Amino acid sequence: MRLIFMGTPDFAVPTLRALHEAGHDIAAVYTQPPARSGRGKQLRPSPVHRTAQELGLEVRHPGTMKDLEAQAGFHALEAEAAVVVAYGQILPLSIINGPPRGCFNVHASLLPRWRGAAPIQRAILAGDSLTGITIMRMETGLDTGPMLLKGKTETEEKTAGDLHDELMHMGARLMVEALDRLDTLRPEIQDSRDATYAAKIDKAEAAIDWTRPALHIERQVRAFSPFPGAWFEMDGERIKLLRARMVGVNGAAGTVLDEHLTIACGNAAIRPVELQRAGKPVMSAQDYLRGKPAPVGAVLK
Repeated sequence: MRLIFMGTPDFAVPTLRALHEAGHDIAAVYTQPPARSGRGKQLRPSPVHRTAQELGLEVRHPGTMKDLEAQAGFHALEAEAAVVVAYGQILPLSIINGPPRGCFNVHASLLPRWRGAAPIQRAILAGDSLTGITIMRMETGLDTGPMLLKGKTETEEKTAGDLHDELMHMGARLMVEALDRLDTLRPEIQDSRDATYAAKIDKAEAAIDWTRPALHIERQVRAFSPFPGAWFEMDGERIKLLRARMVGVNGAAGTVLDEHLTIACGNAAIRPVELQRAGKPVMSAQDYLRGKPAPVGAVLK
């Protein structure tokens, strides 16, 4: 099939590669413009941009698809369909309705649950036992389009980073399958009564409140690992907690209970597994404690 691919971050790269390997004719790849980053503020192309160049594909990065010239260029490609994976722009109706077979999206949740920007993190925070990928045909609403295929996975003990990496490969596989079966799949209309909204993550949500139950904090740690990282303060230093497990002991909230840095919560306790000091690499709790022991009885913020 002659396709246009639209995506930007690492999450979109496996789908681009899978479509290319499956033999689809990718007329052009659309991605966000290069952004300045690093100490030298050099312009750096997106992961999708770099991958497209590696594959020898044409890359386009208009500032907005609302621009009439950008839309004209899109339509001139005469693609049969478009595949959209975390592109980073709201597409106008003329783009969504442009390809005759439609625009198809990889969304990282089991729609209609968790429409929106942060479905992986919201599923963990809510305690969902399952999440997954939905392949849908796009329409003008936010992640409201008819669903073609779904894949499921368990969330237990997985961080947002773990699920991100698992789901980006699942999404690539399902998108290839959906395009192969496009003539026989029966789209399923979403029931908006079951919809939930996955709001963008606010960094303020990452601050740990030790008066909350350990179950809440354990989910918070997983949802915000690796970014932005759930954090607490010890001796005036901000520490990110990237992996942790619950322990069935109790004490005054925020108190260090033992030499393993077990920390009492509003109910039960949390024992860190991986931590990160500012400007330092991720380390195990054991390595952290070798360099910076935490006295039993200390109270954390």
